[in-house]
Amino acid sequence: MIQRDARQFIPNSEQALQDTTLQTALARAKSGFLGKRRKAIALVDDFEFLKQQAQAAKQRALDNIPALLDQFEHNLNAAGGQLHRAATPDDLNRIVLDICQRRQAKIITKGKSMVSEETHLNTALEQAGLDVVETDLGEYIIQLAKEPPSHIIAPAVHKTRQAVAELFRHHHALGERDLNEISNLVEEARQMLRQRFLAADVGITGANLLVASTGSIAIVTNEGNGDLTATLPPVHIVTASLEKLVENLEDAGAILEVLGRSATGQAMSAYTTFFTGPKRPSELDGPEEMHVIVLDNGRSDILQSEFAAMLRCIRCGACLNHCPVYSNVGGHAYGSVYPGPMGSVLTPLLEGLNQGHVLPNASTFCGRCAEVCPMGIPLPDLLRKLREQEHRQQLDSTGWRMVLRFYSWLATRPRWFHLAMRAITFTQRLLRDASGTRLRVPFSNGWNRQRELPAAPDATPFLQQWQKQQERKP
Repeated sequence: MIQRDARQFIPNSEQALQDTTLQTALARAKSGFLGKRRKAIALVDDFEFLKQQAQAAKQRALDNIPALLDQFEHNLNAAGGQLHRAATPDDLNRIVLDICQRRQAKIITKGKSMVSEETHLNTALEQAGLDVVETDLGEYIIQLAKEPPSHIIAPAVHKTRQAVAELFRHHHALGERDLNEISNLVEEARQMLRQRFLAADVGITGANLLVASTGSIAIVTNEGNGDLTATLPPVHIVTASLEKLVENLEDAGAILEVLGRSATGQAMSAYTTFFTGPKRPSELDGPEEMHVIVLDNGRSDILQSEFAAMLRCIRCGACLNHCPVYSNVGGHAYGSVYPGPMGSVLTPLLEGLNQGHVLPNASTFCGRCAEVCPMGIPLPDLLRKLREQEHRQQLDSTGWRMVLRFYSWLATRPRWFHLAMRAITFTQRLLRDASGTRLRVPFSNGWNRQRELPAAPDATPFLQQWQKQQERKP
């Protein structure tokens, strides 16, 4: 079983590469994400201009976070809502639990929220005896499977249709029925969730944006479950991280212009809703209470560091979809809440380099993540900086570093270098397999399981040929 530990990325990856079901699901998901994104961008006259507008909006907010948070709180309070500031994940979980217990809540419906995954909110609520129900289809599937999400926008992307059908048959006592079609699976999930929506005492959602000038939150979904979670229960709790703040609605619109196209290949997500406080006396729908909990969890420190650009991330998932590493091993291999290139930067920053130092090495540095990021985050540069920190703190493997030092020493001494190359060539010829084209190198099973090491040819080395040719010249 894949371990939920960022330090186990290598063994987790080896397991994922051998999982044929996972590989099938990842291949299908990748082609879908990439194709839809290309089509959505092709419909825009100047996507680069939209990206620049979104990046400028986000940077303005990051440059003025304390003042914007105060402004957001003032306007949220004026609209009847309440802001809570959580310094740590435990603080956020405690605030949520206090609200639920004060309202004597029993059933909690949840919209998709990566912040709640970051704080392990579901576990905290369930340990307190509350019935927590995920209402996003992907989140609902992995809740039944007792698994964490493997993608930040498509939590169950690692599941095939057949695997979901098996889960539903096991957990839903509905007798024999046809679950061969995706539409049947969706309809069954809708039926199971409908009564939960109506019976919920508290609804918890994430937020894609917090608008300081109005005290509003924006929720972006494609299923409408976020709207139902926010409006049907008497209490709406929003969990969001500090960097979700923007100055005004115009800046929010600039970010939404690139979010849907980069995430799911849509000009705009199906449900893009702004909520401003609880319902007014004249309104029929909406919660009686609205609480917004803003989580820091080290982000203030990141904002003052050389990694501040990482907080421009809008969680679109484009870097994951284009990453050759993520596309082959999936999200669970990373052993963290945030997978892929963005997670390989964010996890060490949030959890500490001691915990996440393996992840910055989970990159080919092909540069695709930076190329497709709508917010212009230089992900490869940030990964390199983390690798440099890893080396300075001596967290990396000492074995291969010693090999590099020895090679550096050898490469500056031509005579010794040529003698070593001759010895290696001779040794290779002794290690050939029966075909004579591959090498069987002792203590290199990790390498040989995934690739072939070709044997050296019998031809005279180039340097010797060149020297002989030089000797023949008049």
